[in-house]
Amino acid sequence: MVLRVYNTLSRRKEVFNPIHGNRVYMFVCGPTTYDLSHLGHARTYVAYDIIARYLRYKGYSLFYVMNITDVDDKIIKRAESLGRDPLELAREYERYFYEDMAALGIESVNLFARASEHIPEIIDLVKVLIEKGYAYETETGVYYDITKFEDLGALSHQNPEELKKHRIEPDPTKRNPQDFALWKKRGPEELGWDSPWGRGRPGWHIEDTAITMCYFGPQYDIHGGAIELIFPHHEAEIAQAEAATGRKPLVKYWVHTGVLKVEGKKMSKSLGNFVTIREVLKKYEPEVLRFFFASSHYRSTIDFSEKKLEQAKRSLQTLRNALNSIRSLRPKPELEEDDRELEEKMLRCRENFIKAMDDDFNSPYALKALFEMANEVNRFVESHETINRETLKKVLEIFRELGGIFNILQKEEKTVDSKIVSDLVELIIELRQKFRKAKDWQTSDMIRARLKSLGIILEDKADRTTWRIESQSKKES
Repeated sequence: MVLRVYNTLSRRKEVFNPIHGNRVYMFVCGPTTYDLSHLGHARTYVAYDIIARYLRYKGYSLFYVMNITDVDDKIIKRAESLGRDPLELAREYERYFYEDMAALGIESVNLFARASEHIPEIIDLVKVLIEKGYAYETETGVYYDITKFEDLGALSHQNPEELKKHRIEPDPTKRNPQDFALWKKRGPEELGWDSPWGRGRPGWHIEDTAITMCYFGPQYDIHGGAIELIFPHHEAEIAQAEAATGRKPLVKYWVHTGVLKVEGKKMSKSLGNFVTIREVLKKYEPEVLRFFFASSHYRSTIDFSEKKLEQAKRSLQTLRNALNSIRSLRPKPELEEDDRELEEKMLRCRENFIKAMDDDFNSPYALKALFEMANEVNRFVESHETINRETLKKVLEIFRELGGIFNILQKEEKTVDSKIVSDLVELIIELRQKFRKAKDWQTSDMIRARLKSLGIILEDKADRTTWRIESQSKKES
């Protein structure tokens, strides 16, 4: 099967053909470390974690780099308000970011590259842009002259006239209002480094360009980030790199994640709907959050609510229940026709999963294939008490293999022996019968409701009570 990826630059799905054969270079814009990471960050970084996992599953050798913006005006402003050193503050929140990523099971990044550790590369790149006539120095800094780069606006699909409507970093010393800073001159009292243009610090856009050129060279395969970064950030990256190297395109596939909203509104501190990753993980397992994000295509807008998270929790448990139910069957050495059929159905579902992921990493349809697998397992369990050992092993391996791309279903839950469950349920029914005879209907109904919440359904007949685990055959007591 052929992997196709939607390219923001061309606005269409394209066959994925890396520049260097099997080797894939991927860069994703990382956090600015001045505050705790929120759900918007989680949505973006889980999406690229899934993409990275799938690329490696397909056999690609992936080198995945994410930058850490630890030099930025937001960090400096926050540090000043707290009376702290900016880099010290940035390190603290960088540590919190790594903790959040680890908690979410995001393990696919090969290198986190700090902006502060690439100052020499940034200075060298600014020098080249000045030498080639794309940048100029004023008394406040060094700026990129956007009129010199003809392709500006190609990624965001804006023409030059539309771009003129945007005012970026107002400064009377600039040639054009939209010119952006490559180097900001600053006094000795502020965070900065020595440069040919005096003490100062880099602009935001130049950091990522210098980092990717350092590790990937003039061109690479995938650049990721949230959709709101397309303009001006990603446009600026293209302008800087292609002007400096003369090579285009800088990136072969531009891949962007959609916006995350909270109950229909864009998440922001001013609206009071700003939700940190840590707050959510206090109430929900990381797998639930990952499942929730994977339930929507990475390019779509997600509307977050606790109700939807609860739904994701139940859906994930459905998959887990299927795995637990098949583990409860007694293994046998004989391979029968029903066992073979189950294996074949699992393989067909795996094909559907791969087909979905090959279609621009379509995770909702891939999850649909997992639920098809769960349904096949449940149908098998309903009519069987035993399963071939190798068939059981293959079924569990396929679930673990495909679930691993989303980093879910990786923990083998402990199951209780089915006879123990049966005996316990029958004991509870026996006790409930005593409450019924005593006409204590409130306690009787409470017991039935509690068992139902655990997936055990009671049905009262004239002379007996039958019970069943949801989706399983009836049993009498």
